Amino acid sequence: MYDVRPNFIIGFHGCEESDIEKLINLPNKILISENPYDWLGHGMYFWENNYTRAQLWADEKKQNGKIKKPSVLGAVIHLDYCCDFLDSKYIQLIQHYYTSFKDLSEILGDELPKNKDVPSDANGDMLLRVLDCAVIEHMHQQIFENWKKDIEKDGSSSIRNFDTTRGVFTEGGPAFEGAGIFEKSHIQVCVRNPNSIKGFFIPREEIEFP
Repeated sequence: MYDVRPNFIIGFHGCEESDIEKLINLPNKILISENPYDWLGHGMYFWENNYTRAQLWADEKKQNGKIKKPSVLGAVIHLDYCCDFLDSKYIQLIQHYYTSFKDLSEILGDELPKNKDVPSDANGDMLLRVLDCAVIEHMHQQIFENWKKDIEKDGSSSIRNFDTTRGVFTEGGPAFEGAGIFEKSHIQVCVRNPNSIKGFFIPREEIEFP
């Protein structure tokens, strides 16, 4: 009853400046991330209502030599049917699929992936979320396969594939000494269904207004 998120959000995507022009002019060719360590599985990533974090991320990529001209793209997103890890229901769901993924790995004789730190991260934030990504992708695949079986058998299905995935993350060191607030805390959205992106825009600068 409460599974569909009715509201629109503003998302910001840190990227190379040239990517913005491509997406503004060719908005149907979205940038899908398929790294094995993606925090919320595969899709196009946005910082929810967080322009500054998107810009900082792009600036960090420039420092690492991965971006030449860091910039930020805005998007209007409808979360639609969202696997929202701010909702206890979906935390329980991913726990179920973790057990399923673990059991399957044991049957196949595969080693269970692990989240990992990167040497440059002094905060131990497990920036390479290999396990999380694998479990989330396993969930999406299982849901899709069950949906497909229903379609092939009955021509319809009550099962829905997720349009987006959303999570809150505490990252970075404490904002100040003894703080429970962290410097890089954010809400991240991963868009799987391109139709959830209603449009891209170039963020404008605020002007003085009396």
